[in-house]
Amino acid sequence: MRQTLPVLKRSAWKVPFIVPLPLREARESNQPIRTNARSCTILPSFIGIKFQVHNGKSYNEFTVVENMVGSKLGDFAPTRVRHVYNKK
Repeated sequence: MRQTLPVLKRSAWKVPFIVPLPLREARESNQPIRTNARSCTILPSFIGIKFQVHNGKSYNEFTVVENMVGSKLGDFAPTRVRHVYNKK
């Protein structure tokens, strides 16, 4: 049972969580869509569109490709900085 929990993020009878976004204007003007909606699910209609997702401090820009469909926008804007110890 534990192995299937990460696979089933949202129930099958629920629709994916999406936020109304200006997709048509973004395709025509080739400008990135700036959003704070990190929990928005990436749909197939988002392919080829640039997004700027807020990570709490700044906006991270990326372009949606086919492999990203089904995941969340927040997955591609990390909120934590990786700490590396200096070797001296």
